Amino acid sequence: MSHFDKEEIAQRFIRYASIMTQSEEGVPDTPSTDCQRHLAELLYNELREMGASDVSYDVNKCYVYATVPGNIPADFEKVGMREDTAAKRRENLAPIIGLVAHMDTSNAVDSRGGVHPRVIENYDGGRIVLNADRGITMSPEEYPDLARMKGKTIIVTDGTSVLGGDDKAGVTQIMEVFRFFLSHPEIAHGTIRCMFTPDEEVGNGVLNFDPMRFAVDYGYTVDGSRVGDIEFENFNAASCRIDIKGLSTHPGDAKGKMINAVLVGMEFNSLLPAKETPYYTEGYEGFYHLEEMHGTTDACHMEYILRDHDKEKFELKKKTVLAAAGELNRRYGEGTVKIEVKDSYYNMAEKIRPHMHLIDNAKKAVEEVGLTPTTLPIRGGTDGCTLSFRGIPCPNLGTGAYNYHGRYEYVCVDEMEQGAEILLRILNRYAGYTLD
Repeated sequence: MSHFDKEEIAQRFIRYASIMTQSEEGVPDTPSTDCQRHLAELLYNELREMGASDVSYDVNKCYVYATVPGNIPADFEKVGMREDTAAKRRENLAPIIGLVAHMDTSNAVDSRGGVHPRVIENYDGGRIVLNADRGITMSPEEYPDLARMKGKTIIVTDGTSVLGGDDKAGVTQIMEVFRFFLSHPEIAHGTIRCMFTPDEEVGNGVLNFDPMRFAVDYGYTVDGSRVGDIEFENFNAASCRIDIKGLSTHPGDAKGKMINAVLVGMEFNSLLPAKETPYYTEGYEGFYHLEEMHGTTDACHMEYILRDHDKEKFELKKKTVLAAAGELNRRYGEGTVKIEVKDSYYNMAEKIRPHMHLIDNAKKAVEEVGLTPTTLPIRGGTDGCTLSFRGIPCPNLGTGAYNYHGRYEYVCVDEMEQGAEILLRILNRYAGYTLD
């Protein structure tokens, strides 16, 4: 039994996805782009219209917060709750649960021309033409998850932008859950809070959140992919910036003199394990990822990200890049290679494991909607990672969005409906009972 309407979910998602909210790397301000404010203002107004409590919009930093106060229905037997349990809930002993999603989208595809979602009902399982004029299509042969979407309703791009399922699918589901509880006061639940964040895609999602407005005991980020996936292990992450000073001379008279900074950069990369890159790794395997390299004979700049779930292997990766820089300085002279390694975030598993009820309740909720729960390591990070290290244990749930950060992104409306139902059932479990 679902407590949500697919058509309403699709309309809500399209309303949010149609607002371009790409964040921008390297901007010191939060939010990094003003366009994110447009969605924040819309969510703020919608939450107020729903009747949520403590609705606030941080105009300076672009965060949106709201609360559904806890309640206990008079008819305890109807909801399967013992009266003494209900009395305890009335004393606010039920944990306060927070739901988190981010409003910004990736800028991997320039979406300044607008986002134009398109609904495909009863998908036939074949090749989808996203943009006939540009010859942009996608098929299950290229993206195997599409095969599971046959007969379902999906929303796609027009091939010219990201869709924004990451993470407007999560925003949609949280808003639907708030709408449901606010319009069904007979359903018991503890206090629930939501937080919609800016700039998650550039690593600053919860950098400036207000812990007083988001005062919760536990949380869930709704920012994964396949519905039914439950994630509480993520990469340890670091960034690595390298600047190489070369020595430019006329190439005809360069023997023993020239230090080609670009070639030194290539040497640096050759000193790293060749098979430990994103192309070769999966699951719990970490990597060195060269994100940027540009330069001339005279100077070269490189940027890497380092990732590993295992803390010891993560530390080894940092030592490896430092050792490579040291070796090149030995070869070409001290100061040739300057390197800066900076930790970004850590594996939240150590913060979640003492609170495995978060995972157990999520698994039970997934099973209640007829799906098989799967726990997977996140090959990345979420707002929940930082929140977990700031005292709010916060695993991640799937949203029904796929092919993140590209023009081939799509969402499954059926899965978004299931995702909202899973959230509803998790929250009911923390109130002391389960839905029929």
